[in-house]
Amino acid sequence: MEAFLMSTGIVALAEMGDKTQLLSLVLAARYRKPVPIILGIFVATLLNHAVAGALGSWLMHWFGPSVMRWVLGVSFLGMAVWILIPDKLDDTDAAPKGGIFLTTVVAFFLAEMGDKTQFATVALAAQYSSLWAVVMGTTAGMMLANAPAVLLGDRITRAVPMRTVHIVAAILFAILGLLALFDVGSLTTG
Repeated sequence: MEAFLMSTGIVALAEMGDKTQLLSLVLAARYRKPVPIILGIFVATLLNHAVAGALGSWLMHWFGPSVMRWVLGVSFLGMAVWILIPDKLDDTDAAPKGGIFLTTVVAFFLAEMGDKTQFATVALAAQYSSLWAVVMGTTAGMMLANAPAVLLGDRITRAVPMRTVHIVAAILFAILGLLALFDVGSLTTG
């Protein structure tokens, strides 16, 4: 349960103001059909994070806890810095033509490649032994951040102080990085 809850919270915070959340807003404004957009985000995230989680588990298996402790610690500290850099949606993230669901799946999957939430999923899967709990947790975190963005649009981005959310998320990642570096807790909890 810890892996699921931690993964949900970390990714929900990291996703606030992220380019994929901005993509959610763009898709919602463009198509005005929230159900296929939300379902497309769910499918794309589940696929993307399953691959990222599998990579994290593989890395833990091959490198072991002692090496991964340092990799995770540095990765989480890097995430703390990265999350403070605001994302913007550039033209390369525009959705391709096609049905709303398929357009959302393809655009969201591609936009999530190399994104901070994907890296967080790799790191979390390396930290926790339950791949399923991490992937479901990171997917839930993405849905917590993106479904309201689709349903409520820019009203949310005006109401939530993104800078504050980014600072809280950065502090959380920094704490996790320091805990990993100082070997507080086990990297194979779950």
